Amino acid sequence: MPRVLGVDIPNDKPTIIALQYLYGVGPKIARELCHRTGIDPQARARELREDELARVTALLDKDYTVEGQLRRQTSQNIARLRDIGCYRGLRHRRGLPVRGQRTRTNARTRKGPKKTVAGKKGVKDLR
Repeated sequence: MPRVLGVDIPNDKPTIIALQYLYGVGPKIARELCHRTGIDPQARARELREDELARVTALLDKDYTVEGQLRRQTSQNIARLRDIGCYRGLRHRRGLPVRGQRTRTNARTRKGPKKTVAGKKGVKDLR
């Protein structure tokens, strides 16, 4: 498997798709990388030569924020929001949706599995 920035990219996929396995590289940046380094986007990743891989790695290092550096930057941004105590920081701290989505229903991705509250339903009123 070819390695770019310490990450294995899949052999059997076209280069433009294989580059998207890097954190922070999407379709647009993958297309740009192929164009700027002169690599055929449809060529399989295993067909890339060492010098082509080196060119891609050098270009990513020089012009783009990807992988560990991007992850670190994202976590620092979230930590800053938490530290200053703004609304978005509080939502991150509590593990709730940050961008205004409803939470009465449909927030399961952020809130996790349901926590059943005992005694809410089926309590009979004895009069």
